[in-house]
Amino acid sequence: MTDVDPSPASLFERPAFLLGQLGSHTAGRFSDLLEPAGIGPRHFGMLRLLREHDGQSQQQLCETLGIHRNVMVGLVDELEKRELVERRKHPTDRRAHAVYLLPAAHEVLARAYEAVDALESELFANFGAQDRATLLALLQRLSVDNGLRRGIHPGLTGDRSAPPPCS
Repeated sequence: MTDVDPSPASLFERPAFLLGQLGSHTAGRFSDLLEPAGIGPRHFGMLRLLREHDGQSQQQLCETLGIHRNVMVGLVDELEKRELVERRKHPTDRRAHAVYLLPAAHEVLARAYEAVDALESELFANFGAQDRATLLALLQRLSVDNGLRRGIHPGLTGDRSAPPPCS
């Protein structure tokens, strides 16, 4: 027999459990808050990246986001159907297509960022500025220490054991 207390109270003192619990809660709330904008977290990730670097090839998007090419094609297809992005011939690689934001995407992104702000306000309603800054610094450090890619959610791939993203 072990000395580990399996009670829920003992898990409340385990940082890894709390991070997982909060991560799951936050991801669910984020999805809920994005729903009125007509997108999900994966769409948000791609639109956000294109806003910063419009006109990337699907291959570049695949590599940057760490998404398997089949998932990438599906995401771009969904965003095209919603008239948020369009594929065009790549300006320097005739074999590739570049993905560009359409005007409606900027409106959707504005609504999505409002959802992000609302979520952060909800989560940190009882935190002062100093507590928020301290938590942010600690989370950033944990992220770096664990080799996570800055600004890229590992859940975008949907499967941590998936083949290399762009193979």
